[in-house]
Amino acid sequence: MSLTLRTISREQHLAYIQNLPAASHMQVPAWADVKAEWRSESLGWFDDRTGELVGAGLVLYRQLPKIKRYLAYLPEGPVINWFAPNLDDWIQPMLAHLKQQGAFSVKMGPPVIIRRWEATSIKRGIQDPDVKRLRDIEADFIEPRAFEVADKLRRMGWQQGEDGGAGFGDVQPRYVYQVPLANRSLEEVHKNFNQLWRRNIKKAEKAGVEVVQGGYHDLEEWQRLYEITAVRDHFRPRPLSYFQRMWSALNSEDPNRMRLYFARHNGVNLSAATMLIVGGHVWYSYGASDNIGREVRPSNAMQWRMLRDAYALGATVYDLRGISDSLDESDHLFGLIQFKVGTGGQAAEYLGEWDFPLNKLLHKALDIYMSRR
Repeated sequence: MSLTLRTISREQHLAYIQNLPAASHMQVPAWADVKAEWRSESLGWFDDRTGELVGAGLVLYRQLPKIKRYLAYLPEGPVINWFAPNLDDWIQPMLAHLKQQGAFSVKMGPPVIIRRWEATSIKRGIQDPDVKRLRDIEADFIEPRAFEVADKLRRMGWQQGEDGGAGFGDVQPRYVYQVPLANRSLEEVHKNFNQLWRRNIKKAEKAGVEVVQGGYHDLEEWQRLYEITAVRDHFRPRPLSYFQRMWSALNSEDPNRMRLYFARHNGVNLSAATMLIVGGHVWYSYGASDNIGREVRPSNAMQWRMLRDAYALGATVYDLRGISDSLDESDHLFGLIQFKVGTGGQAAEYLGEWDFPLNKLLHKALDIYMSRR
């Protein structure tokens, strides 16, 4: 297939994404409005024979301080045929175009899954003292074509760090946890939860925990719970304005792109979560909870409701987003994987993020700058 790459309008980009079974929420045109501090551009790949749009990518440009050169970033993209035999013909025109736009380095995250592990395999791994990381467990599914993609990228000059984090570190999670919903009944999904999850869902029901959907006006209440979580879990919270911008941008593109959920008990909100929807892919994106009321298991109740809603929307996957690949119980992120494994889904490993230094000197300078931050 002979291809031509050019800038496309947001309308063309959105129409293309809407015709796909799924794509990352970071590759919809409105994501550019969420990341308002970056300049953005929609790229389109056209089949020369038919003139048809066959691929799209959202590029975010971050300017280097003091000079008019940019880092070009395609988070979880571009949305192209990654398994095409002529991958060069897709990637090289993109690099040439980005260089023309003043990019000194390109970072992208191919939405290609390389391995999957079932919950039962992970549980066995956790119990085995010799297993320290996900990679130490034999995968239940391996995508051989993903290794070919990695080889092709290396041959083209794309780079990844030793730890699998590319250059100045992966920005998006390489390992995620997903509950597959396609061709399964809700009863099956529920049966696959571990005993603790099922017990906690029942406990929340008995205690009268109710899960409700919120709107834009509830984002301040979301922020209250989110900031409590940030203090408890030692991370720097995003400001309320970020979530307000996210809500406005995503839901003006598609009124059902972003949702907000609260789990409450006796009229008090105990936990909250944001949910994102693109085609058949649904993400639990941010979560928050109070330090009180944990005994009534609001988080389990909320996840079960969100999962059921995703199922009702016809989703093929409910994505619980990032996990660490560490299975060491002393690791501070171990609780996260333990919580998610309880849903009986699968851990998935993506190809990770890749860098292409168009200007090696500036790329190196950015590398040093990022490692010091």
